[in-house]
Amino acid sequence: EVTLTSERYRVQRLPFSRLSDSDVACFERIMPGRVVTDPEELKQFNVDWLKSVRGCSKLMLKPQTTAEVSDVLRYCYERNLAVNPQGGNTGLVGGSVPVFDEIILSTVLMNQIISFDKVSGILVCQAGCILEKLNEYLEEQGFIMPLDLGAKGSCHIGGNVATNAGGLRLLRYGSLRGTVLGLEVVLADGSALDCLASLRKDNTGYDLKQLFIGSEGTLGVITAVSILCPQKPKAVNLAFLGCQSFAKVLETFTTCRAMLGEILSAYEFMDEKCMELVEKHLKLSSPVTGSPFYVLIETSGSSSTHDEEKLNNFLEQAMTSGLVIDGTVATDDKKIKASTWFIWISLIHQMLWSLRERITEALTHDGYVYKYDISLPVGKLYDLVTDMRARLGRSAKNVVGYGHLGDGNLHLNITAESYRHSLLDAIEPFVYEWTARYNGSISAEHGLGFKKKQFIQYSKPSEAVFLMQRFKAMLDPKGILNPYKTLPSSS
Repeated sequence: EVTLTSERYRVQRLPFSRLSDSDVACFERIMPGRVVTDPEELKQFNVDWLKSVRGCSKLMLKPQTTAEVSDVLRYCYERNLAVNPQGGNTGLVGGSVPVFDEIILSTVLMNQIISFDKVSGILVCQAGCILEKLNEYLEEQGFIMPLDLGAKGSCHIGGNVATNAGGLRLLRYGSLRGTVLGLEVVLADGSALDCLASLRKDNTGYDLKQLFIGSEGTLGVITAVSILCPQKPKAVNLAFLGCQSFAKVLETFTTCRAMLGEILSAYEFMDEKCMELVEKHLKLSSPVTGSPFYVLIETSGSSSTHDEEKLNNFLEQAMTSGLVIDGTVATDDKKIKASTWFIWISLIHQMLWSLRERITEALTHDGYVYKYDISLPVGKLYDLVTDMRARLGRSAKNVVGYGHLGDGNLHLNITAESYRHSLLDAIEPFVYEWTARYNGSISAEHGLGFKKKQFIQYSKPSEAVFLMQRFKAMLDPKGILNPYKTLPSSS
């Protein structure tokens, strides 16, 4: 029983109990009509979004309340049944699907907004709320989520928190470790931990919620989230620019940060190969062509006149100094009242963001994808792409680099016609050794999941890994929560 063909991913099933008919009957009593055993229906939940890892779970449970999650985990703990918590199943490191026959515990029906305080901007909701739906709800109240992802239409906020997802707004609003104020979590033995605080400041003892943010469902199942939401910007502007070299991309960022300051909300970069794939596979057209690198800059502020003036000054400086060779701008001019104009501006914004957000989708159409999510000092960010291209030569179809340059986060993607063990050997552990050499992180925002757990030592010292394993053993002594993920075997 293996998940991937490569030896490096081969794992043995741990001695968990096997699911029985009496187990299924018990779960049916806990949540009548929300127990899935049909093999055909289970197929889509047994495979990840990339179609790269696949489990063989025979049961999926759909609780609606924290009490039901508690009842399920209490029973599973007593029976020694392994559990795979699953949100929107949009993860990219194999953390959201079973490895063997773990019971899938889906939060899909835990999608209720519990409360929202318009004065403080604090939202409390269940873990299964879809990120885009939450943002739509908040926009009606004049607020937004502090998190934005390409997978926003299907990812769950609980999964976002469990993986400490980064995304497109981190430059402006920070990480979930800062915006999440409290969590409700059910532990492996079924006990519920209510740390669902709605306070900006709470300095009473250890900050327990931080244990679960980024733990990828291995320490507990997040059932509800309290999160601080910023007010919706009154003016949003986008600039899509072409740069002649990565050195110019870096210099443009330095200038941009200095001149736009508090209104800068995103600084994304992508190489020309990314744009070629987006155009080829998704038929999207870029308004700027012929550049080796492209930059997407977003500003968010409270005054359109003020923001446009700052953006125009920056663009003038960037163009006259040769940092940028071409570009286009979509401004949000509130002085023009015609509704058709707002629709047009909205479409332009959407089109420009699609060029960046849909790169992952375009890559999946190019063949098998080897994905790497790396944090590096920004000056070294693209060197890894260059070195990988030189190393792989024609053995890879495409080697592309893009990501959140403002956060030092590179997405390195390598495509091939199909999976090849020899190609993986050429990539790993070279990519992790290269990253460690420059004191980077082998996982900037995707987590470790199933695919990266054995490489954690490239980013964390053995003492830190040992302490993580002790936390796991304390909170989940039988190891039933999302086994085979995040941490290497302690044996």
